[in-house]
Amino acid sequence: MKCALLHVLLPFLVCVALAHTSVFDSVMVDLSYDHYAEQVVDYLPSFLAMPFNSLVNVGYMVMGWYWLFRPTSSGETKDSRYVRHVFALMALFYAPVQWARLATMRRAPAVLDQWFTLPIFAWVPVWCSFIHGGAVWRPRFALTVQLCSVLSYCLALVHPRGFEVALGCHIAVAVHSGVGVQRVYGDPRSRRYLALAMVSCVGFVVLKLLDQQLALVPAFRCVTGHFWSKVCDVSQFHFSFCLLTHLTERAQAKAR
Repeated sequence: MKCALLHVLLPFLVCVALAHTSVFDSVMVDLSYDHYAEQVVDYLPSFLAMPFNSLVNVGYMVMGWYWLFRPTSSGETKDSRYVRHVFALMALFYAPVQWARLATMRRAPAVLDQWFTLPIFAWVPVWCSFIHGGAVWRPRFALTVQLCSVLSYCLALVHPRGFEVALGCHIAVAVHSGVGVQRVYGDPRSRRYLALAMVSCVGFVVLKLLDQQLALVPAFRCVTGHFWSKVCDVSQFHFSFCLLTHLTERAQAKAR
């Protein structure tokens, strides 16, 4: 776990430092509560300004904590445990960034909220490659994928919709990798996990995009589409863990 923490913490701190410079001043990010359908509650402190959208970040923390300290299965190796720990730590690090964005509405947390989404999605093909390789860890491949993922945020510097393009590519690659590893090592249980993860991913994207439109429907005026998109995000995180840990166990059993 110490190794995984170090490998997540160092890039995290570098990105935080860069986000507080002028490098990303031209990136288009929303810095107003008007972007969200949920109404601000003026008498609450800033970290609860939008209660539902703020508190949903607890879900990321609980989910990340669960998978970080999940009891080790008898067949789990040091490498497979490392891969799981990195993914769980990403969730734990991501939650405070989202929360800080809502609490402060400052540029740096808004940039980081977008930026950190990319390497999180990029870890799925890294984990899938680990499974395809017979649960053999390839650090160079992982480093290359993560570096390319982090650098892909530079698309946001050259086009107003650059982040959306980068995110769309990351989601497509993650889904393709998940489907590919399911075909080789999957069973009915993993097929169910894959379906739930993909449905959650669709919910994450669609509900977030339709936040303002859904607010016209009474059922979405208080508990808004953006909140439910974050619930779907936590759900896709969880079912991705379920899928990839299950397939890792099957790959290890097959390799014996």
